[in-house]
Amino acid sequence: MIENQDRNTKIFLNLNLLLCFVLIQILLAYWFKIFPLEDKILFIISFAATLPVLFSAINSLKNKKISIDLLASIALIVSLAKKEWLPAIFINLMVASARAFMDYVKIRSHSAIESLRKLKPQNVKVEENGKIIEMPLEDVKVGNNIVVELGECVPVDGFIIKGQATIDQSSLTGESAPVLKKEGDNILSFTTVLAGHLVIRAEKVGKETTLEKIIDLVEQSQSNKAPIYSLIDKFAKWYIFITLGGAILIYLVSKNTDLVVGLLLVSCADDIAVATPMALMSAITHSARHGAIIKGGDYLEGLAKLKTIVFDKTGTLTQGKLKIEEIVPLGNKTIDEILEVAAVASSCSSHPIAHAIISYAQEKNIPIGEPENFEEYGGKGMSAYFKGKIILIGKLSFFQDLKIKISQSQISEIKKRISNRFNVSLVAYGNELAGFIDLVDTVKPQVKETIAELKKLGIEKTVMLTGDNERVAQKVAEETGIDEFYANLLPGDKLEYLKKFLNKKYKVAMVGDGVNDAPGLALSDVGIAMGAIGSDASIEAADIALMKDDLSQVPELIKIGRSTMGVIKQNIIIWAILNVLGFILVFSHVLNPSGAAAYNFICDFIPIFNSLRLFR
Repeated sequence: MIENQDRNTKIFLNLNLLLCFVLIQILLAYWFKIFPLEDKILFIISFAATLPVLFSAINSLKNKKISIDLLASIALIVSLAKKEWLPAIFINLMVASARAFMDYVKIRSHSAIESLRKLKPQNVKVEENGKIIEMPLEDVKVGNNIVVELGECVPVDGFIIKGQATIDQSSLTGESAPVLKKEGDNILSFTTVLAGHLVIRAEKVGKETTLEKIIDLVEQSQSNKAPIYSLIDKFAKWYIFITLGGAILIYLVSKNTDLVVGLLLVSCADDIAVATPMALMSAITHSARHGAIIKGGDYLEGLAKLKTIVFDKTGTLTQGKLKIEEIVPLGNKTIDEILEVAAVASSCSSHPIAHAIISYAQEKNIPIGEPENFEEYGGKGMSAYFKGKIILIGKLSFFQDLKIKISQSQISEIKKRISNRFNVSLVAYGNELAGFIDLVDTVKPQVKETIAELKKLGIEKTVMLTGDNERVAQKVAEETGIDEFYANLLPGDKLEYLKKFLNKKYKVAMVGDGVNDAPGLALSDVGIAMGAIGSDASIEAADIALMKDDLSQVPELIKIGRSTMGVIKQNIIIWAILNVLGFILVFSHVLNPSGAAAYNFICDFIPIFNSLRLFR
């Protein structure tokens, strides 16, 4: 779809540039009298250039829309009727220039990501039955083993089954630092092997790969307009009605067609009509090149109005990779026995605690059996059967709800460990408490600096929501500088707390990992998913998907949002001042129709160039 759009856009760009070139030549010939121009030639050129503007205005009216092309069409028709060739040429030059700039921005927006497709190899090497054969990329299927060598681009999403390599992921994340990938790691298409050799099992091919989905999202985001854009659209309709009404009234009073044409020429607001979407598109493209996918202009505007940011703790503020600090056996149980049954139950869960238990069991070479009847209780714990007995893992409150026998001294010991800011998971086997596991998580680097930066940017409140205990939450809040925290929350509780912060006065963002936090991301005004690279769920759930797992991108996003809205507001002010000045010059007879057309043509470029700054 993008290829067809780009092809059409390039055709229109070339046509508009050709039209601009012809009209400029005519103007130069007219001013410097390089060669005589007959009225017939000027009429034919002016009329031919007028047709696209006229058709655009008619199409808008058919769709029950009032566009700025209506003003330009009326001014052009009056100019042609009066044989005012210079104003007609200037109007057409103004319209063609504005459209050429918009086409340029569209092409540049697409090419910023679309150029990555050029990295795709036409043929790939596939390993089959110990032999390596070449086949076209489009013939590759899920499950094929793809061989990628030094300097080659990875053609599919998958995981490494053999070898290791240094990978350049900048095409997806915007991060220049290469990463080391080894056997068992996931790897994404459109990344490049800088050193090493890999064999990759294909999991996603063609349109299902991460980058292809990102390209689709960026394409969709360009049609998702910000509220300020809709407001400008509404204002433009009233502006057109008032201008036409004023022009008719002025003609009835003065009978001066030059005055009316001059008024219409000054009021043709192609600059603001082009500069606003150009600003939004430029900012979205800039962000995409740096690994942040913003799904539309409304979220850019939301970023500019943020006053409260709510963070999920695990995986967002902390590493999300819990480590076992200590296993405490009870009764006649051993550490290995507790670890074995805990690993069996954890093998079916994606919770960070389960990952920590599995990793530790593998490190200690503990065999992990197959569980039966696994069940997970969101935010509380999990259960499974193994060798005919039930295994329970979870919080103290979970065990108390299930009436598992726990002595007062054991409760005191568990609470003491919690007060020392450990995550404590109890383990029971056969409805009998077998022991408990102390786990720790660490705050990510630069989180404290990021929270401080957010406060400098005027974020009034930072909030952390977590299912962990009060002491662990307090420790993280103290380390990071978070203003408020709410602990011991179930997934449903987090949504209820988030609702308390939502209001009509300002915008609230939720920052999470995009998988477990998907409901919160959807509920907030601006949902930001971190570390979305390779995760379809994260990319789909969030309003903004950060490819890197880097919280410091959040302040940068806010700056981009504010810069974009700042540029749009600057453009509105510039447009208003220039229009008022133009009207004064027309009414004071300083500008005739030709001068009004030239004035508007020159002024058009000011807001357009202002919007183009956002590409940087």
